[in-house]
Amino acid sequence: MSLDTIKQPVAAELEEFEERFRAAMKSNVPLLDKIMWYIVQRKGKQVRPMLVLLSARIFGPINDASYTAASMIELLHTATLVHDDVVDDSNERRGFFSVNALWKNKIAVLVGDYLLSQGLQISVQQQQFGMLAVVSRAVREMAEGELLQIEKARRLDIREDIYFEIIRQKTASLIAASCSAGAMSTQTDPALVEQMRLFGEKVGIAFQIRDDLFDFGTDDVGKPLGIDIKEKKMTLPLIYTLNQADRSTRRNILNIVKRESHRPEKVAEVIQLVRAGGGIVYAEEAMYRYRQEAFDLLASVAPPSPARDALQALVTFVTDRKK
Repeated sequence: MSLDTIKQPVAAELEEFEERFRAAMKSNVPLLDKIMWYIVQRKGKQVRPMLVLLSARIFGPINDASYTAASMIELLHTATLVHDDVVDDSNERRGFFSVNALWKNKIAVLVGDYLLSQGLQISVQQQQFGMLAVVSRAVREMAEGELLQIEKARRLDIREDIYFEIIRQKTASLIAASCSAGAMSTQTDPALVEQMRLFGEKVGIAFQIRDDLFDFGTDDVGKPLGIDIKEKKMTLPLIYTLNQADRSTRRNILNIVKRESHRPEKVAEVIQLVRAGGGIVYAEEAMYRYRQEAFDLLASVAPPSPARDALQALVTFVTDRKK
């Protein structure tokens, strides 16, 4: 199913959100306004605003609070992308030059700060203090997850439970915030909001595992990239393979990741060992398990509706995607 089909239950509301989001990005500072325009013109698939609006719609009509939630989440997400490009020294984002490539790191950091403050400011202006708490928690967890990953990458001592804690914070926290903030905008039961947060968390974990799998390549994606290996990121397929491997294979893999990850032929060797060691299959099984747990949670809190069907289809789309 295509994204255009999935978004049908909230298509009109997404257009309204886009107008409000563009308004939230405006600034009286000409340089900042120019950069905001550049960012808006290159927006992605808008998965997170869709998660917010569909999570709102399954409990009631979309309202001003729903649009506030979607704008907050998208501003925060955009801020983290701008900052990530600085941290990763990346010159590209979605096939275009990154903000730091065009305007240098100092400006990019300040732009990310501006976007984050705008998201927080909107919640205060609209007196959405519950949503402010949700988004602030996500900001904290994303920073903690990123720092935990950096710390573990230095020592390569990551266990599977630590891996899941990293991705729960780094990736899943924002998707969890999207779903809980959306639900919070159309109903007031804290138990339901928490269930939707857990739903989003499981979706986010499945989403990140799918992202991990791209690093090892499949027939669908094309030749393997091995970017995570080059950056010494310990992903689930690699962790499983290391845990199952004999001592010499394990030592060989760790040596390549530590000292030879700049050599393409050595990265290809690790990728082949992970494939042969069952790491791909194991990670795929984990991804589908988390996705099914998310679906079970959704079915338990929301009656059947076009919005619920679309939310489930969106989760299927992001976990079955090929790029």
